Amino acid sequence: MKTGESETLVVGGGISGCAAALAADRAGGDVVLATKATRPEETNSYWAQGGVAVTRSDPDAFREDIIAAGAGACDPAAVETLVAEARPAVEDVLVDTLGVSFDADGDGFDYGREAAHSESRVLHVDAATGAAILPRFLAHLHDETDVTVREDTAALELVTHEGRVHGALLEHDGSVSAHFAGGTVLATGGIGGAYDRTTNPDAATGDGIAMGALAGADVADMEYVQFHPTAFADDGGETGTFLLSEAVRGEGGVLRNGDGERFMPDVHPDGSLAPRDVVARAVATERAETGEVRLDVSEVAFESSFPGLANRCRDRGVDPADGIPVAPAEHFCCGGLATDMDGQTSLDRLFAAGECARTGVHGANRLASTSLLEGLVVGRRAGREAVGTTPERVEVSEPRDGDPDLPARFATEKGDRLRRTMTEHVGIERTSDGLRRAATSIRRLKGEVDAYTRTRTSRDLYELRNATVTALLVVRAASENDESRGCHYLADTEVQYAD
Repeated sequence: MKTGESETLVVGGGISGCAAALAADRAGGDVVLATKATRPEETNSYWAQGGVAVTRSDPDAFREDIIAAGAGACDPAAVETLVAEARPAVEDVLVDTLGVSFDADGDGFDYGREAAHSESRVLHVDAATGAAILPRFLAHLHDETDVTVREDTAALELVTHEGRVHGALLEHDGSVSAHFAGGTVLATGGIGGAYDRTTNPDAATGDGIAMGALAGADVADMEYVQFHPTAFADDGGETGTFLLSEAVRGEGGVLRNGDGERFMPDVHPDGSLAPRDVVARAVATERAETGEVRLDVSEVAFESSFPGLANRCRDRGVDPADGIPVAPAEHFCCGGLATDMDGQTSLDRLFAAGECARTGVHGANRLASTSLLEGLVVGRRAGREAVGTTPERVEVSEPRDGDPDLPARFATEKGDRLRRTMTEHVGIERTSDGLRRAATSIRRLKGEVDAYTRTRTSRDLYELRNATVTALLVVRAASENDESRGCHYLADTEVQYAD
């Protein structure tokens, strides 16, 4: 087997991976960044719309908003670190280093307002902030640093020995190599590939969480899977969904059911700007009872403020003036590999940052526009910590490739089965019986997948394995938690979280 090595290996090319690679390079490390993506659009970070929340004149209010949105399940120390480092990290990396041109008004930055925020504090670029940041970040790593970026390169599994991580097996163009590293940072994004309707790209198959868990790393809070309440509703169509930023509701957009009625004022005092889990459940209920929910943008300067979203609606045959059909979609996993705010996992020399990490910042429900921020802050810290250790080469087994290729459509059909099961039983509302059914179905599915991973090595197969492992972690955590809180809502339990 071919081998390679570097002082630091970063797996993932979103904002957290880029931040980790930049920080490791600045610390003098020899850095390789491996990403499955061949273009920025294949990462979760690229599709982040709303923006980056920052601390303004009242850090206490920001801290309180994060904890309130997280339904009291946040780690206060982690939240404190995020709030304290928010503005310095954004100014250093996004403004001074990358020169991101955030929207401005005559007095400076045009701070946006989003759900569950008590003030306007979100830096944004139209409703396409991730698209404005990530290509610029990757270009900077390519052109201005010594980071080696390896695109179209997937990590299949971690290289471990006696509880220590020594790098990863990497696949590119069908060839597998062992890459040894002194410090390994997983920054692989989310788990949307396990659900039918998601705002994530196809590559979000829970790779980092699954690889870390299979290597023995601790995971936490996997039951808290956040659904965004306003994704474009492509019911039965083939055009696909996309996110309609909370910033639209922050500017005055309101939700109306199939009867044309505003329903959120009867659900929560904050109406359409209530926390995401509350709005998502309400939208799902109204769709079931009245047939549809539309986002009314008649009081918003939609065409000028959100031109990209307006164009995407028209591309799908919808005139925004008539209201935009919306439905909840899987959006963000608040849990993941358990880490501190330096990204350190329970395994020696393994770090994680971004959506695949559970730092404790998000608790049971992430506050809007804190994902890019957390990826930036924790990615920088993890990158610095991952520098300074010399790679150690350990024995690695040759990849398994003796058997014929997978049966036709194996990965597609098994993936469809996984997504149907998770959507039906492990979605916005769950029941104890549904979780039991899901556990039985997914365990059986995992056995079928494992039968092939023991004898074959392919990216599609490993992605399916990762999505299946991650789904099982979600089901297991949800089954063990009988308290409804935030994103984890059990419709058949009397144990409800009380604020």
